[in-house]
Amino acid sequence: MTAASSTWQTARFAIDLAQPRVMGIVNVTPDSFSDGGAHASTSAALQHCEQLLKEGADILDIGGESTRPGSPAVPLDAELARVLPVVREAVRLGVPVSVDTYKPEVMRAVLDLGTDIVNDVWALRRPGAREAVAAHPSCGVCLMHMHRDPQTMQTAPMQGDVLSQVLAFWAEQVAQLRLLNVDPSRITLDPGIGFGKTVAQNFALLARQRELLEAGYPLLLGWSRKSSIGTVSGIPAAAERLVPSVTAAMLAVDRGAAIVRVHDVRDTVAALAVWRAMKAEEPQAGAPASNNRQQEQTS
Repeated sequence: MTAASSTWQTARFAIDLAQPRVMGIVNVTPDSFSDGGAHASTSAALQHCEQLLKEGADILDIGGESTRPGSPAVPLDAELARVLPVVREAVRLGVPVSVDTYKPEVMRAVLDLGTDIVNDVWALRRPGAREAVAAHPSCGVCLMHMHRDPQTMQTAPMQGDVLSQVLAFWAEQVAQLRLLNVDPSRITLDPGIGFGKTVAQNFALLARQRELLEAGYPLLLGWSRKSSIGTVSGIPAAAERLVPSVTAAMLAVDRGAAIVRVHDVRDTVAALAVWRAMKAEEPQAGAPASNNRQQEQTS
């Protein structure tokens, strides 16, 4: 198994993953579980993009269809009408742009406009999706694990050991994509927190996240405002889960996440600054003990 790449190759950018990156969420939807309707118009979505960049987002992730549990599918024309005007302007903002979609028609349309990354909750399993990505010379892709589908995933969550099933799923999806000659440097993996998993399984993925690095690809984690956080914190309103969301993001980063997908960019960026300051002073393996430590040992 090869080590995960320190660079994520995307359509216009080679994203340096030597330090964790923050992907800001832009929901161009009326029914997202967390902020549905807040950025549903093109102008509101673009203003939100600009605000997230001011707050320190490294990547923008634009989506035109909610995939919350029980959400209905959105017709193709409606998703295109929501997403394309935003993408057309967002690609001019000077940062990598990701589009959260599972429809190959949307993938092709946004890639033609200059989108850098396809972020697919179906991991390119829908007919024509792999081919849409493979036809592009360099776009990035995120393959997410999902049990069942958004309409039924939480009515019958997966059973058994979640890590082994996620790793096996990733291995199959990556193999299928590699058969189409998609370079490994273009691929990141997402375990799909909340997508057909119990609360315990979601936190097992966090507790044992370092084992997911065995897949050999950078990890993208999306804990932001998820219902599992609400369950353990006792905060029912998704928009009020700031502190536990940032906490989960930092735990994910400390366990090897290369990218965290978040609603609350400013606070996540601030927390990352604290984490980076700590890491900068952390003793390296095999390094001699500091003078203070040596004095403690001999006193």
